[in-house]
Amino acid sequence: MYEILLVVYIIVSVILVGFVLIQQGKGAGMGASFGSGASNTVFGAGGSGNFMTRTTGILALAFFVISLVLGNLSSHHVSTNDEYSNLAIEEAAEAPVEVDTSSEIPE
Repeated sequence: MYEILLVVYIIVSVILVGFVLIQQGKGAGMGASFGSGASNTVFGAGGSGNFMTRTTGILALAFFVISLVLGNLSSHHVSTNDEYSNLAIEEAAEAPVEVDTSSEIPE
């Protein structure tokens, strides 16, 4: 489920960036209302403001909700294969090694 949400999160974020970049500023709508030639658009004389604004709001809400869900899932997600999870030095490694210092050579 975590991987599926991560893919959906990436897709929503890319679409959200696209919708934000497509939108025109608030001042651009003034020209269309006075008949500067932009009134013959696909979205009608009112422009695409209502549709684009609503879609951007829905995508932003989905982005934040998925962010919170992924953050909650990743805080409880524990990897068992992490070699750095236990950094305690084992006692066996600290024990001194006994070295045979006798000068006698066994025959």
